[in-house]
Amino acid sequence: MKINRDEVIKLGVIARIALKDDEIDGLVRQLQDVLDYAECVKTVAGETDDQPSNKNVNFFREDVVIPTHSEVILQRSPEREENYFVVPKILDSK
Repeated sequence: MKINRDEVIKLGVIARIALKDDEIDGLVRQLQDVLDYAECVKTVAGETDDQPSNKNVNFFREDVVIPTHSEVILQRSPEREENYFVVPKILDSK
């Protein structure tokens, strides 16, 4: 995608930014550099779409569910209320 002087002027009007004539050519170059870089990122990101993600995958062991009674864990808690841990309040509801 190529950006030109008229598009930069339109962007300035939409953003309500006063642009001087001597600033416009520099902005065209800068915006074009940003668009070129975004195109490079898009190309590189498109190349990795076929590869499966390894995020959050444990290769070292099988995930096994081990049933545990909550009472054993809650007994070690400094403070509890019924079947819940009591923790300090960190968010205000204001």
